[in-house]
Amino acid sequence: MMNKLLLATLLALPGTALAQTAPAPAPAAPAAAPKFTLDTPIQEIVADAQGKAAIDKNLPGLIGLPQYDMFKGLSLNQLKAYSDGKLTDEILAKTAADLAAIK
Repeated sequence: MMNKLLLATLLALPGTALAQTAPAPAPAAPAAAPKFTLDTPIQEIVADAQGKAAIDKNLPGLIGLPQYDMFKGLSLNQLKAYSDGKLTDEILAKTAADLAAIK
């Protein structure tokens, strides 16, 4: 009989303790991801008028290169490795800022 009483008491405690706690706040909504990043394939960026403008502004002549068809499927971050230092961190940072502003 004592075991049943002890078990009933123990089972009642968690329910009582939970009833006294405040509900957890709702999680904050995540920030909307930018439409384009330095990891977006170049051809996807260029397909958008604002994206193309950002590329032309920061990397003039890139789209007109004879090799464009060979690298258009790469992202700017991937292309950096093949740029012989021409795609600097500064240029990519400016391009990333312009791409992030596109909604």
